[in-house]
Amino acid sequence: MSDLDRLADLLGVEPLYHDIWGNRRETSAATKRALVAAMGLAAATDEEVAASLRMVERRSWSRPLPPVLVTGEGQGIGLGVALPAGLDDATLAWELTPEGGTAQGGRVAVRDLAVEERATLDGTAYERRALGALLPVSLPIGYHRLELHVEGPGIAGPSGATTLIVAPERCVTVEEMVPAGRCWGIGLQVYSLRSDRDWGMGDFGDLYGFAEVAGRLGAGLVGLNPLHALFPADPNHIGPYSPSSRQFLNILYIDPASVPELSGADDLRERIADPAFQAALAAARQAELVDYPAVAALKLPVLEALHARFRSLPDDHPRKVAYAAFRQEMGEALDRHALFDALHEHFFRKDPSLWMWRSWPAAFQDPGSAEVAAFAADHADRVDFFAWAQFEADRQLGKAAARGRSAGLAMGFYRDLAVAAHPGGGSAWADPSMLVQGANVGAPPDQFNLKGQNWGLAPLSPLGLREAAYRPFVELLRANMRHAAALRIDHVMALQHLFWIPEDGSDGAYVAYPFHDLLRIVALESRRNRCVVIGEDLGTVPEGFRPALEQAGILSYRVLYFERAADGGFKLPGDYPAGSMATVSTHDLAPFKGFWTGRDLDWRLRLSLYPDDASREKDRWDRGVDRWRLLQALSREGLRPDSYPTDDGDQPFRIELSAAVHAYLAHTPSRIVMVQIEDALADDEQPNLPGTVDQHPNWRRRLPRKLEELEFDDDLRRIIAPMAGAVPR
Repeated sequence: MSDLDRLADLLGVEPLYHDIWGNRRETSAATKRALVAAMGLAAATDEEVAASLRMVERRSWSRPLPPVLVTGEGQGIGLGVALPAGLDDATLAWELTPEGGTAQGGRVAVRDLAVEERATLDGTAYERRALGALLPVSLPIGYHRLELHVEGPGIAGPSGATTLIVAPERCVTVEEMVPAGRCWGIGLQVYSLRSDRDWGMGDFGDLYGFAEVAGRLGAGLVGLNPLHALFPADPNHIGPYSPSSRQFLNILYIDPASVPELSGADDLRERIADPAFQAALAAARQAELVDYPAVAALKLPVLEALHARFRSLPDDHPRKVAYAAFRQEMGEALDRHALFDALHEHFFRKDPSLWMWRSWPAAFQDPGSAEVAAFAADHADRVDFFAWAQFEADRQLGKAAARGRSAGLAMGFYRDLAVAAHPGGGSAWADPSMLVQGANVGAPPDQFNLKGQNWGLAPLSPLGLREAAYRPFVELLRANMRHAAALRIDHVMALQHLFWIPEDGSDGAYVAYPFHDLLRIVALESRRNRCVVIGEDLGTVPEGFRPALEQAGILSYRVLYFERAADGGFKLPGDYPAGSMATVSTHDLAPFKGFWTGRDLDWRLRLSLYPDDASREKDRWDRGVDRWRLLQALSREGLRPDSYPTDDGDQPFRIELSAAVHAYLAHTPSRIVMVQIEDALADDEQPNLPGTVDQHPNWRRRLPRKLEELEFDDDLRRIIAPMAGAVPR
């Protein structure tokens, strides 16, 4: 094995993969060099590769303890300490501080610790000695700290520290959350909500109302699109799966009318009531599609004025006290995110070509530079505005969740965690060691995308995660479990490996992540936050991956369109795993009416997404066969509506067919069954069409009915009736 192969292997670059057709694809040397470089290690020449390899191999021996150890509850602490050879006469002093507990420690002669392993690197001999006998047999679940140092006469021994993470075996389950052990819900894109009081897009104020409606309709969950922070300075960047930060919220979801500072602000109310403002508000409200720049132009100036009023409150005002507590809880991550938003606004307004922070002056690319500190001081009010906006967004989301539970939602909200963040965003700027620069997340070629996919997102660094004792991953989970009873992890295979595509044009390859460590941390945070976890496991799923998720208590994500038997027919309801969430469609697929009528195929034709006529005709033919197979499946279960006298797939769409399809899913043992709002309203347009950017109105569609009309919509009630009847509240 060459130095390059060894280095790539140590860093988790997988040597090969099999594509969806079973073809073996080996990772080229060029790809290995590019991905190693993306992780921050030199690899352009053989000499650089050799030097990087020595550094990586030396890392586990040159410090006494690894940065982190993750273990299961009750499994004991299997940990060794790496020391230079020849310290037998020295003493090792250790101190273990359990999370929230009192430190305990002791001293032991190094010679009394059994040698587990030896190595010689660059002429220095090392020994790894077992620590397990010193540590408690069992620690409670949580995050604990172990520190040690070696001492003795004339000995300048090494010292080290590590985080010990003890995790439960399984996530919290639906059975633990609701007495019936099952739940159904309605999923929606928050921006798509339309109401008599909206500001051109659905926001947390509209979500208050929708949560109450869903609760009264008998739902137990409301599923939300990613609410991640985008780029306030550029409201044209709208993709919820391409965020600036996955840890914070999109401030355009704030409802200005619900901000407490508006109460008594007569001057601001007059400004809103001004005919010119009302005309702009009416235009945004009546628009067929969300006009994000128009929404931002309406909301942001009002929020800025509300923030000014907030700043004038006395320091002991309850709002100021709550804000101070929020800032302390969010810590440095919020400080840097707010600072990034202010910097991004500053440079982007100055020159639109400075959108990416890597194009800013060098001093401003480093969040710890003196120039950045000076900017923060000079623009303290602007930075505070963006921090306050996060505080208010979080408050409103929490209020909406509470309103839904009060209205009868058995669980509450289910949130969505995108697979990665934009490389030009706040997360990448705030901690460049954590997000890879030089490679993007994507997917290998498959039958839907013959050239593969490049999602333009920055992957988390496996090296950075371990060096930080997984702190950024923990914070990410906690942030997205706030005000939520369930969390959907997009492209959950990323816990095991991700397809990285080098920016230099090399072919992509899979990079491994510490799968079992991450699974255990997910289970720990799930328990702590009392939050069910759903893994979006569509696409190319590694062998053994789904059983590992099942063992960890993570629900599989099952979409009716894809659940097929060996002969291509639709799976029987009883063949769905109980440990799953079932749904007819997703935001990336046609709603059921669009599926039945071929509306999505019309879009593909309209946008010239077919490589040739044969591909187009095959799609049409296959869709007809699918309609026939679906009617067969409904017939088999006694669910085919009377208005469909045969299994002929050429029959038109009717509301009762959608109700029957949802009844089909209600008959599955799946712990959660979701109805997409587009399906509940018999809409035929999908929120997002993969493979397009501006050609299709992605992430801009608004619902065909207003919030005030939903509860009394006869078609909606007919479609969800099987859920309310078959899946307990």
